[in-house]
Order: sequence, then C-alpha cells, then structure tokens
Amino acid sequence: MYKRLLTLLLLVPTVLLAQHSIKGTFTPAKDFKFALLYKVTPQVATYVNNAQINEKGEFEFKLDSTITAGVYKLVYAIPQEDYNFDIIYNGKEDIELEFNNETGVKYKSSTENIMLASYSASMYKITDKINAFYRKNNKKDATLKSLFKAQKETQEYYENTANGTIALNFIKAHKPYIPNSAEDLNTYTENIKKHYFDAVDFNNQTLQSSDFLTEHMFNYVYGANAEESEDDTAIYKENTKNFLSVVNRAPTKIKKRLLTDLWQQMADLNFESIANYITRNSLMDIAIKTSDNKLVEALTLYRNLSTGNKAPDFYLEVKQDSDNLVETEEKLITKRLSDLDLAENYIIVFWSSTCSHCLEEIPQLHRLIETKEKGLVKVIAIGLEEEPYKWKGLTYNYPKFIHVYGEGKWDNKIGNDYNVTGTPTYFVLNKNKEIVFKPQGFEEVKSFFDVEKE
Repeated sequence: MYKRLLTLLLLVPTVLLAQHSIKGTFTPAKDFKFALLYKVTPQVATYVNNAQINEKGEFEFKLDSTITAGVYKLVYAIPQEDYNFDIIYNGKEDIELEFNNETGVKYKSSTENIMLASYSASMYKITDKINAFYRKNNKKDATLKSLFKAQKETQEYYENTANGTIALNFIKAHKPYIPNSAEDLNTYTENIKKHYFDAVDFNNQTLQSSDFLTEHMFNYVYGANAEESEDDTAIYKENTKNFLSVVNRAPTKIKKRLLTDLWQQMADLNFESIANYITRNSLMDIAIKTSDNKLVEALTLYRNLSTGNKAPDFYLEVKQDSDNLVETEEKLITKRLSDLDLAENYIIVFWSSTCSHCLEEIPQLHRLIETKEKGLVKVIAIGLEEEPYKWKGLTYNYPKFIHVYGEGKWDNKIGNDYNVTGTPTYFVLNKNKEIVFKPQGFEEVKSFFDVEKE
C-alpha cells in the first residue's frame, strides 16, 4: 500500500509539469520584438505569458496543465487592440504557426486551427465561383444549382468533421445563406443580407470571447451591397440600421461592446450621421442604463461637435471702436463667441507655442487670412499653454487673429469642450457659429477657402 501511494505521489509533479506549447515565426523578423498571450472570455482577457521574438523571428510559449482550453489572443505590437489575432487552444496539442504582416497567420500544426483555416479557404473558393457566375450573367441554372449544392455539402462536411471541437462554434456561425434552387442576382443579394446573421448565436461564449462577432458585424455593415452604390453613407446607414435590429438578440454587455466598436469606427471614418444614428437609436440608452458615464460623455461630446451643430460657446476679448468691433488699439471688451458678428466664417484653431507643427502652420494661416477680403473670415486662435509668456510674445506676430489664452493646456475647459487631443486642431464655422468643416491640417483649411470662397 505504501509503495502504491509513493508511486502516485511521484506522478503528481509529472502531471502538473506536463506541457504543450505555442510557437512560431514572425516575418520579417526585424519588425517584431515581443509577443503576449492572453486567455479571453466574454468578461475579461487574462494575461498568460510573454515571449521575446529573436533575431530569426522565432518565439515560444510553454503551456502547463493549468492552461485550459479556449480562445487565446496573441498580441505582437502596440497598440494591443490593433495588433493581435485569435488562436484556438484545445489543451491537447502543440501549436505551431507562421505570421506575416501582409499575409496574416498560417498554422503548420494544430488540428483545430488548420481545420478552421481549411474551411474558410474552401468556402471562399466556392463563393468566388458563385460571384463569377453572376458577374458573367450566366443563364445556366444547372451550373448555379451545382455550386449551391457544393457549398451546402462543404458546410455539412466541415460541421461533421469538427464535431466536438471548439472550431465547430466558428464553422457553424460562418454558415452562409445557401438557396435551395437557382436565384437571380437581385434575389440572391437580398437574401444574403436578410439571412446574414441567421447562424450567429450572440449568446455563444466562444464567439463572444473571440473577434468573430466584431468582424462579422463590420463585414456586414461595409460589405453588404456596398459595391452597387456610389453613396457609401446611405448604404452603410441602411446596413447599420439593419444590424441594430439584429443585435437586439445579444446580451446587453455584448451589444454594448459591438455598438461601441461600430460607433467608434464610424466616428474615425468621419461618418458623423451614422455615428450619431447609433448613439440616438441604441448606444446612448445602453450607456445610461449601464451607468457608463465615460461613454455617455464621449457620445455627447461627439454629437455636440458634429457638423451642423452650434459650436460650443466661450468668452473671448475683442477690440472695440465706439459701438463697432474693428482692428484698432482701443480697449478690449469681453464677448461670447455666439455674439460675434465680424465675418461670414470663423476659423477656430487650437495651437501651442511648444508645438512644432503649430509653429509651421500658424504663420501660413495668418498669411492666408491676409489675402482674404475683409469680413470673409476671422481666426480665433486659442493657445493651449502651461504658462503664458512665450505664447504672449508670439501673438504679436499675428495681429489679424483674435487670441485666447487656454490656461492649463490639456485641462483647459474650451479645449475639453472641443475634444482637443492634439495641436493644431481646426474648426470652420459659418456666421451663425455652426460647425461646417473640421479640417485635418492647414492644407485642408486652405483648400476649403480657395474652393468655397473664390
């Protein structure tokens, strides 16, 4: 009995130390320095380990028996949310892969990851043949039926092969719309849109733990019918509207995550009307119900700074001559932005005396204004500064501007109201102080007035 117990005790360390690994090669090696591994659940991404990428681009993570099966995320650069990819780890096998910035990830060993990649490649080939059929206006219904049959059989084959694996969750969720008979292009296209999310279970925790739901959402919003319209905004808005209806099937936390990602993407791409549509029709309510004050503030600020809205008001000092505001050496009076009546347009520029780009663009902006007829445009230059001395000295070089001292720099109220995170930042207003344009640099300011005001 004692010998048997001793034998069992000796086996315990062996079991605990039993390992698998995730290893691979990044190319070109010089572009990569480190790799981080996270275990991902719907609630959180938990750090697992890190590995150096050597001069040959090689890395390796050792996984002991405490590392359980699931979806993992490998991060290879900063910012982490942009430079990563998902890995399925089933707890039973080593994983070996190759990664290239241009071609993405390719698995050399790993049953589940290779199976999922094979499924994606096989379905892509069939879909490409179906698209080619429609592009050629082919009228042979038998050919189309055979393609749909092959698509259905391929889907069934991989679902059966993947039975009992983590990969099955993704294969089933990727199942496309497959007609039972031949359909004309318009009918087929509409049905793809209509049934795009039929196979997606928003409550599936494996899908929630991966990038699948986000990628599927973006593919739908940007891909559905986009090639048939010259008006991207209209198509994206229609697809977004449809997605808002579909995503109601998701738990609140997942719905919030997806819509926040979609809102941020639309904001980054300057689709203001769509970003605000998401806010107005769903995301603001979710943010309020979940007491996410930071998100409420971000949505509100973006909406307030959207084109067509009144610019946030603030006080500034201007020169006066009797009852008229002119460029004289008379005393300064305090006015609100909303009360100014000096020009047809206003340029608000946030700059800083410590910003090299500002010191290049502000003189160019002043020279541009000098070439414009009086009353066409007035510049309000807000200097975001820690201290006023250098800024004050520079203001004398730009007498055509109305200057405002932005005390506190990044903690300045005016800058915060305009969501300024870098300098120079520009806003163009009309005479009613409505935002009409948000230029990305001086050249866009110049183009706006050269084209619009010639």
